[in-house]
Amino acid sequence: MAIESTRAEVNLDLHPKQGECLLSEATEILYGGAAGGGKSHLLRVAAILWCMMIPGLQVYIFRRTLPDLEKNHLQGPSSLVAMLGAWLARRMCSYNGSKHIFSFKNGSQINLCHCQYEKDLTNYQGAEIHVLMIDEITHWTEPMYNYLRARVRLGALKVPNPLAHLFPRILVSGNPGGIGHTWVKAAFIDIARPYRMSRMSPIEGGMLRQYIPAKLSDNPTMAINDPLYADRLSGLGSPALVKAWLDGDWNIAVGAFFADVWSDELLLEPFAIPYSWKVTRSFDWGKSKPFSVGWWAVTNSEAAIMADGKPRSFPNRTLIRIGEWYGWNGKPNQGARLSDSEIGAGIVRRQKQMGIHERVKPGPADSSIFDEENNDSPAEIQKRAGVTWKKADKRPGSRVRGWSLVSQRLKAATEGDKESPHMYAFNWCNQFTRIMPNVPRDAHNIEDIDTDAEDHLPDDVRYMSLETGNLAAMSLNLGAATNG
Repeated sequence: MAIESTRAEVNLDLHPKQGECLLSEATEILYGGAAGGGKSHLLRVAAILWCMMIPGLQVYIFRRTLPDLEKNHLQGPSSLVAMLGAWLARRMCSYNGSKHIFSFKNGSQINLCHCQYEKDLTNYQGAEIHVLMIDEITHWTEPMYNYLRARVRLGALKVPNPLAHLFPRILVSGNPGGIGHTWVKAAFIDIARPYRMSRMSPIEGGMLRQYIPAKLSDNPTMAINDPLYADRLSGLGSPALVKAWLDGDWNIAVGAFFADVWSDELLLEPFAIPYSWKVTRSFDWGKSKPFSVGWWAVTNSEAAIMADGKPRSFPNRTLIRIGEWYGWNGKPNQGARLSDSEIGAGIVRRQKQMGIHERVKPGPADSSIFDEENNDSPAEIQKRAGVTWKKADKRPGSRVRGWSLVSQRLKAATEGDKESPHMYAFNWCNQFTRIMPNVPRDAHNIEDIDTDAEDHLPDDVRYMSLETGNLAAMSLNLGAATNG
C-alpha cells in the first residue's frame, strides 16, 4: 500500500497478519506474542494511514522510556523519520524534535510519548487521545494502562463514514514477560480464543477487545533481512523461553525469575498428608494489594501414598503447598480489601474445610503485621480469631537468599535431585500456578524479583523457604556443636 501525491510517496506495505489487524472491527486490540512479529512497524503504519485519512486525528504512541521510544520509532530504516522522509523533505508534514510530534497538513498529529514512572501519567491528564498505541504493553502496570485508556475519547472530532464506528481506538503490542505479563494475559489472552472479539463492560472501558497473535513466521521481511534470527532464538537454552519468544506462548514469561526451573512436574495430584509430616502456613499481608496465605506440608522420612495409590518418598524438609488463599478481587495485583479479623476468620474456616485445623503450626508472616497502631496490630487481631504467626526473616540480604532457596528447591524437584529438599504444590493451587512461572526479575538486580510486579504470593513462598532453610541450618549447627 502506498499514499501518493504528485511529489512524494509514503510506503505503507504490510504483511497479511498485520493487514488483518489494521482492518479489524475491534477497537481495543493486542497484537503480538512472539519476537520479530512486526509489531512496531504495524503501529507506525496504522498511525500514518489513519492520520492521513482522518483530518485532526490525534494519535499517541507510547513506550515506557524515552531511549526505547527513540530507538524503536525514530531511528533506523523503518522509523517514522524514514517512512515520512519524502514528505518531511517537501514540507508536506513536519516534525517537532523537542516535543516529538509529527504534524500533517490536515491537522492530524502523531505524538510520541514516554511514561517511565507512574507519576508521569499526570502529564497526560488533559490529553484528548483519539488513538492510543502502546508499544510493549507488558512493560506497563495495569493502573497505568487504565489511566491512559480513560483519556481515550473523540471530543469534537468528526470521524467520516465508514470509519466512524472504529474510533476512538486502542492498539497495543507486546510479548510474554515483563511486569505486566500477568494482567495483560488475564485481560487479553485468557478472556477468549485468539481473534474473537469481546465487548467489555463499562468498568473495563466498554470497548470491543481482541487478541491477534503474531509469530515470527508472520513477518517474512525478518526472514529475508535476518534469516538466522530464529536460530538465535532457538539458542536461548531454555525450551520454555524459546517457546515463548518463538511461538508467543503466554503460559511462560520471558525473563521470569523461575522460568528456567519451572516444570509442570512440580504440580501434584492431592493426596493424604502423613500424620508425621509437619503442617504449617505462610502469609504476606495486603489490603489494597492482595494478601497471600499458603499452607504447607513439610516432609520427613515417611513415604506418602500418592493419588495413584503408590508410595512415594521425598527428600527431608521438602515443601509441598497443599492449599492457598489469595486475597484479590479477581484482577491481578488488586486486593480484596478485607479486614484483619475477616482474614483471621477466613484462615480458620479454610483450615477446618481442609481438615487440618488442629495440625497447623504457626508459620512465618510479613513482619509488618506486628507493627502496632493504637496498641493493636494485624497480628493481634488475627490472634483473637485463633491465628498466630511468627515473624518472617526480613534481615538484610534475606530477599536474595530467599529467592535463591526457592530456586534451588524448584530446580532440585525438576532435575530429580534425591538429596536436596524439593518444592511442589497441589495442582488445585491455581494462584501458585498462575504467578510463580511468570513473576519477573528486577531489571536492576537480576538476583531479585521486580517489586512492582505481582509478588505477594512469591513473598509468602519465600518466607516459608527461609523459615525451613533457617531451621535446617540451626539443626546442622547444633549437631556440629554437639559433635564437637
